[in-house]
Amino acid sequence: MEVPFVDLARQFSNLKPQLIDIFSKIGESGSYVLGDRLESFEKKISNYCDVSNAVGVANGSEALFLILKALDVKKNDEVIVPTNSFIASAWVVKALGASLRFVDVDDTLNIDPFSIEQSINSKTKVIMAVHFTGRSAAMDEINKIASSHNIYVIEDAAQAIGASYKNKKVGSLAKAAGFSLHPLKNLSVYGDGGFITTNDTILANKIKKLRNHGLKNRDDCEIWGYNSRLDEIQAAFAEIKLQYLDGWNKKNQQIADFYKRELNSIVDVPKLKSYETAVFHNYVIKSEQRDLLAKFLEGKGVQTRIHYPTPIHLQSVSKNLGYVPGDFPNAEKFAKQMLSLPIYPDLNDDEIMYVISSIKSFFE
Repeated sequence: MEVPFVDLARQFSNLKPQLIDIFSKIGESGSYVLGDRLESFEKKISNYCDVSNAVGVANGSEALFLILKALDVKKNDEVIVPTNSFIASAWVVKALGASLRFVDVDDTLNIDPFSIEQSINSKTKVIMAVHFTGRSAAMDEINKIASSHNIYVIEDAAQAIGASYKNKKVGSLAKAAGFSLHPLKNLSVYGDGGFITTNDTILANKIKKLRNHGLKNRDDCEIWGYNSRLDEIQAAFAEIKLQYLDGWNKKNQQIADFYKRELNSIVDVPKLKSYETAVFHNYVIKSEQRDLLAKFLEGKGVQTRIHYPTPIHLQSVSKNLGYVPGDFPNAEKFAKQMLSLPIYPDLNDDEIMYVISSIKSFFE
């Protein structure tokens, strides 16, 4: 059997009539940028995330970039970022001329609050809490640390739409949050897209100007801005998919529960706290025999991925930042153990069982 790591065409086939219909309506409307469809999506996604404001932008990376820009992060400021993340969490900081302060992760693969506390200094302006694999970081501890030092917390929620922490939705847990609508995400579009959530209306209005060249209206420019807008077609696609998101996330959770029940005795599987709800953008197991297991599964037709094989502080782009192997032992250890299994709502039962039986056969 062949089990692809992801198969986006399956979802498209199920939604094709709705997608074609809305595409035709928008095409006939003649309104393609900053129109009613975007406003409708922003309203619905803000309600979904239990916040007062949402701002559609071009992609998840620029969501983070515009948040930091709106918070006036600049040269001589430092932003704390977990080293176990996608590179976008870091490049947005460097793009503003600010300094990166990497920290380690804990057993959840999320940013370690203790490492944050040890890394804060007079230049620290922002903590970026990355909700890795679709489960929330330890936001109570992080917010408490930030409050005691009078610094901002923002959420990199690119992988975590629909997740919750102590009955609060991801996206409502900090000053602002950046989300991705990349095709691989739980809520996705057909290209690039993203959005920002915040309860700070002043901040949201500033971001709306920044995403649209700094314009107050068509003819009056108040600040130097950027061009980072979620277009009408992608916003409409996202709005269609939003109505299915909870069901898709529930299917991911069911698959994750099955993986956990069947694999718990032979590999390290995610173990959730009682107060968190994860959406499993990725399902990451850990094994000392990761590389051999991945090769074995490939031979059996099961595609896997590693998220991510090289922590950001050890990437070649970071060589001038002064970090060396051994600086963040957890992230470096986990990078050699982590393996992401197929998990998406369109996986069928036979495929799920085949993944499980293949892993068991490797260890047998």
